[in-house]
Amino acid sequence: MTSQVHGFNLRLGQGGDRLEMRCEHQNGVLYMVPADRSWVCTDEHRHAHVLAGFFKELASLEDPRVRQAMNRWGLYYRERPLDESAGQ
Repeated sequence: MTSQVHGFNLRLGQGGDRLEMRCEHQNGVLYMVPADRSWVCTDEHRHAHVLAGFFKELASLEDPRVRQAMNRWGLYYRERPLDESAGQ
């Protein structure tokens, strides 16, 4: 399955997912594959689980270098409470 929105192209696969990111100044791909922390989620939602979990862990490091890099790029992460529809 492929979903494309404004410079993002999400490709879901059986062995892992790819998030392709592209604009006129940057071009990269992020791979999300099964790992120790992602086994609890379905293949269909792995990409969301992996990214949210990674940013949660990264933010909890409270490393000034990480915070500075995120600030330079205008990237912020805030964990939200889980609700009953979280698995949907």
